Order: sequence, then structure tokens, then C-alpha cells
Amino acid sequence: MPRRYDPERRQRIIDAAIRVVGAKGIAGLSHRTVAAEADVPLGSTTYHFKTLDDLMVAALRQASEGFAKVIASRGGLEDPETDLATELAAWMGEWLAGDRTGVELEYELYLAALRRPALRPVAAEWAQDLADRLSRRTDAVTARALVALLDGICLQVLLTEVPYDEGYAREVLARVIP
Repeated sequence: MPRRYDPERRQRIIDAAIRVVGAKGIAGLSHRTVAAEADVPLGSTTYHFKTLDDLMVAALRQASEGFAKVIASRGGLEDPETDLATELAAWMGEWLAGDRTGVELEYELYLAALRRPALRPVAAEWAQDLADRLSRRTDAVTARALVALLDGICLQVLLTEVPYDEGYAREVLARVIP
């Protein structure tokens, strides 16, 4: 039987992995569950992603694009007249107001790097990319502190179910920005 040409299969597998993690968490992720979700043969998942870590790296890279898209769409970093604390607080508000499942998924994959060393470089890339963007407006040390603060605020909102308070975020961020 001739092989079926399916150029979108790899992407469908990544999308399916993200849906599986969103629905069942990291514990529910396997080549088998992803193959079923993507409606592809099991061998396709192992062909494109030899290990689950490989699949999780691809899923984390794609999931991390969500926050980057929010940043890019707003464009506030390019304008030196824009108040940085206000812009960052608005970024978080926009991101957290979106699809909560997507935000939770990004953090679940991000935090999976604690136990899965293969994910650490991707998680570090996300933090470094954000710090690099912020370094356009402040020094590198402050940029890294802002990334840590943004992470902390987002995690508190996600874990405590306390609604996001943009005013509080703006005030705390302004205290860190020189």
C-alpha cells in the first residue's frame, strides 16, 4: 500500500498533544493518547517524536507562543513613552483574560521542566526571550526581575483563583522598574 502524503501530520500531533495535556494534564500524555486524539496511527507519533519529551518540547514551544503573541500584538515595548508597568500589567490582564485552559496548559508544560530536563532549555528560552524584550526598556537585571515577578503574579492567579488585579500588578511592577 503506498504511503499517504500528509504534510500536516506533525502539526496535528503537536496540536493533539496540547489538547491532551489541557484535558488530562501531563500525566495523561502518551504516544497512544496523542495518536488517538490526532486520529493518526500510533507509529506516526513515534516517527515524528521518538520520546514523550520530544513531543512535550514541541508542545511547549508552540504553547509559549501564546504570550509572545500578546506581547507582539500590543507593541508597547517599542514606544519609549509607554509606561512599562502599565504595559506589562495590561499584557498579563489580556493573557489571563483569554482562554484559561491555554494559560494553564502553558504553565503546566513550563513547570514540567522541573522534572523533565529536556524541557528546561525551552522554558529557559521563554524566560530569556521575555527578558531580552524587556531589556530594550530597562537594564538586564531589572528585566530578569520583571520576568520573575510576572511569573509569580500569573502563578498566584492560576493557583489561588483570585481574580487578576491589574492595578495591583501595575503598582508592584512600578516598584521594580527604576
